[in-house]
Amino acid sequence: MEYSRLGKSGLQISRLSFGSWLTFGKQIGDTTAEDLMKIAYDGGINFFDNAEAYAGGKSEEVMGEALKKMEWRRDSYIVSSKVFFGADGGKGGLMPTQKGLSRKHVVEACHQALKRLQVDYLDLYFCHRPDKQTPIEETVWSMHNLIQQGLALYWGTSEWSAQEIMEAHRVADQYNLIGPTMEQPQYNMLVRDKVEVEYSQIYKTVGLGTTIWSPLASGILSGKYNDGFPEGTRLGIEGMEWLKDRTLAEENLNRVKKVSELANELGVSMPLLAIAWCLKNEDVSTVILGASKTGQLEENLKAFDVLPQLTDEVMEKIDALLENRPERPPF
Repeated sequence: MEYSRLGKSGLQISRLSFGSWLTFGKQIGDTTAEDLMKIAYDGGINFFDNAEAYAGGKSEEVMGEALKKMEWRRDSYIVSSKVFFGADGGKGGLMPTQKGLSRKHVVEACHQALKRLQVDYLDLYFCHRPDKQTPIEETVWSMHNLIQQGLALYWGTSEWSAQEIMEAHRVADQYNLIGPTMEQPQYNMLVRDKVEVEYSQIYKTVGLGTTIWSPLASGILSGKYNDGFPEGTRLGIEGMEWLKDRTLAEENLNRVKKVSELANELGVSMPLLAIAWCLKNEDVSTVILGASKTGQLEENLKAFDVLPQLTDEVMEKIDALLENRPERPPF
């Protein structure tokens, strides 16, 4: 395993990490979840990603039970939560105070996540989306206070625009508060603009760590959809129709089929090529892996073996096949 600093912080985070979205508390059983976490940890992964909204809070409960059973030293791993959507416990329906980034919800959600995860503090605490209804000053102050209280160590954002991230830094500078350390955007061969272009100046100025999600674009970059729609996939989960329609666009499928041919020429699997492609980007601090089967995770942990094959020439070939390299500003 390789490790890197998370943005400009001193936190050393594994370049591959493990997340529980759509799996823990939903798609897989608790025993499988424990097995996956053990495989990840034994493979050198030290970051486990979660959120209040995942399975209505059940995902954090499953991860918390696993952490309790593993008895790993608390200083050996990093665990996160995210706040915005609320945790409905699978019952549906939330009051206005149970979601968003108001001081009330940010603080209460933190305490609830700590209880579900069975830990004394969160290493990383993300604002899961921007909240247009709450002044940014209120959110920055709330995160700063949680860090000062020792309930979180670093805070960040997820799917915020560059402008919104810089606004948070402006507020932090104005009031001498702790600003965001990291952002969690989607990033893969099919979704590139934010990480490669929109955030390009932030890496150089205030610094920005990135804990990118969906390196396989919800599975399409594994190649499993090249010949149809198989059963038992995450895109077949009830309620994921929006993701299925957006991901399985004909344009995306054609791109994946072309890159799959290149993967065959290189003698590597399509999932490993897609993950290694993300790792190749030096602005990516960690790539969050998801898995519902132990074999999937064991295979994906081999992504570092593919990196030496991603020469400049091969990266150019991939860009030519994808035909989606983002336009960079002329400066």
